[in-house]
Amino acid sequence: MPEEVQTNDQPENREAKEPQIGVYICHCGGNISDVVDVQTVAEEVKKIPAVKVARTNMFMCSDPGQEMILEDLEKESLDGVVVASCSPKLHELTFRNALKRGNHNPYLYEHANIREQVSWAHHGDPAGATNKAIRLIAAAVAKAVRLEPLKPIRVEAFPHAVVIGGGVSGLTAARKLSKQGLGVTLIEKSPYLGGQTAQLNQVYPTEEKAEDLLRMLVEEVVDDSNIKIYTGAEVVAATGTIGDFVVRVRNVPGDTSAKGIGLIEKKVVFRPFQGCTVRSDRPCSPGDELEVRCGVVIIATGFKHYEPRSGEYSYGESPRVITLPDLIKLLSPDGPTGGRLEIQGHPVRDVALIHCVGSRQVDGIHEPQPDGRVNSYCSRVCCTATLQAANEIKDRFPHVNVYEFYRDIRAYGRGHEDYYEKASGKGVLFFRYTPDSPPLVEKTGPNASRPLKVRVRDTLTFGEDLEAPVDLVVLSVGMMPNDISDLVDVFKLPVGTDRFLQEVHPKLRPVEMAVNGLLLAGTSQGPRDITESCASAAAAASKAAIALGKGYVELEPFVAQVDPARCDGCGLCLNECSYEGALRLTDIEIEGKVERKALVNAPLCMGCGSCAAVCPHRAINVSGWTLDQFDSMVDAIAAQ
Repeated sequence: MPEEVQTNDQPENREAKEPQIGVYICHCGGNISDVVDVQTVAEEVKKIPAVKVARTNMFMCSDPGQEMILEDLEKESLDGVVVASCSPKLHELTFRNALKRGNHNPYLYEHANIREQVSWAHHGDPAGATNKAIRLIAAAVAKAVRLEPLKPIRVEAFPHAVVIGGGVSGLTAARKLSKQGLGVTLIEKSPYLGGQTAQLNQVYPTEEKAEDLLRMLVEEVVDDSNIKIYTGAEVVAATGTIGDFVVRVRNVPGDTSAKGIGLIEKKVVFRPFQGCTVRSDRPCSPGDELEVRCGVVIIATGFKHYEPRSGEYSYGESPRVITLPDLIKLLSPDGPTGGRLEIQGHPVRDVALIHCVGSRQVDGIHEPQPDGRVNSYCSRVCCTATLQAANEIKDRFPHVNVYEFYRDIRAYGRGHEDYYEKASGKGVLFFRYTPDSPPLVEKTGPNASRPLKVRVRDTLTFGEDLEAPVDLVVLSVGMMPNDISDLVDVFKLPVGTDRFLQEVHPKLRPVEMAVNGLLLAGTSQGPRDITESCASAAAAASKAAIALGKGYVELEPFVAQVDPARCDGCGLCLNECSYEGALRLTDIEIEGKVERKALVNAPLCMGCGSCAAVCPHRAINVSGWTLDQFDSMVDAIAAQ
């Protein structure tokens, strides 16, 4: 575990003279300047005594914008910088790194958000928005005056990674990590490796056999001496932080349908539609536990298919209504019919494929999930997967009529649109419906030519009501995250409104989580295909290798610090702290007397400030966000 320390080393205070601050106001290409009068803002900000320069730029995040800051730091001998632009979630790190490149302390910087909090929020009131921007920048300047140069907290990094999830993403991440020279522990809850990819016959757009691709990947991972594989296992606890986690793993109790699975190194064999069957060298009892020390954790827990509710498009009411995964198994040579397209012993002559089942749902129209929310997101891969299935049916069974009922065709990837064009050329008929008027699947009478019929109001024919008699209805079901509520509790993972795990930023930090040292891979993060899943797994492995490659990691210095002279050891801060081990009471000697004081373990502190809020003596502050700095910001806003 990280060594307990009071806080990061602090450099000496800046000179007693009032620091000189440079303020830089961004037009954001009109996103800000179309509402906020940035020139007026700059003129008013210049009147603040601590402001040495106040400039504007079309794009402060651009190279010229950053160079402007660096030049002023040298020529104007600035002590601090304030940038007024978009959300700090987007570019705070950009400007800190700019200061670092110029050999300036990156923490003598403050960010004012005048896009999301001003121009976007008050686009109908330019005068009010301009005044608000001035006040927010004044508050940022007041804080910048009181900033101190900070140093990152350095923590030893243990050169080992834990990968949770044995699907294609987890396997890819493990292989990439090993190639970087890191040890890997791969943990899979089921008895098998391969995840959902093991349920496929062919993959698009190459049409390669999923079995062949997965077999090669699995064999590389299994034969790698740097990788230990534990199947039938789950994470039950974790402590520590980036660089030094301790993860406790337990063998999953119950029948795993594979002899000898457990917390031991595995040999793996692939079987289509069953995943990768495990064969182990020695048995392990249910409930056995072990601890794994690692520097980072990659979460690749995968997804599950949406399960249509009973009666949805007649699902569960007719054996002739199946899901797309069921169709894929049906078409496989190793499937229940040996690859023949037949249902209940009869050949299929007409097939209806219905898109967007369990995706792009609308409140008030679709039935919500148990948590009360509908799946409003697009599952992205379903359209191409459905088109691929339609093409395969027409290639193997040219006499079969195929009908596709869709809301929108979103074949977004390279080569995906070709499936749509090929399907059209092969005679697949397309009908477009709206969310408030979805297709109706109904049983027909005993004398009908087909056992089912699909009725739809087709927008391609300007709202004409059409009917298609079919033998088989295939529901193109969307993706949903696996239930990993236990992991969410163990690691305090951020979860989005779509129930998938949430990254820090989709473009700037796409595989990182808000919890340091936790990385995302594959469909645990959201719907994506195999290519995208492997790409995100490789990105997560690269991030992990960068973090652990130097033997240490540097953490942000925004952690709690205790003033021993003010602390009376009351313990209120410990009761409020949500991070185990971040705070404790200890006996220290002061002027020959032993007194009980709060002590901060900086690597475990998340800088949330809860402890500072409850301390009755203002003995605790968060570096970079002290109570005095907050007071000065409030005073500056009130003075405008």
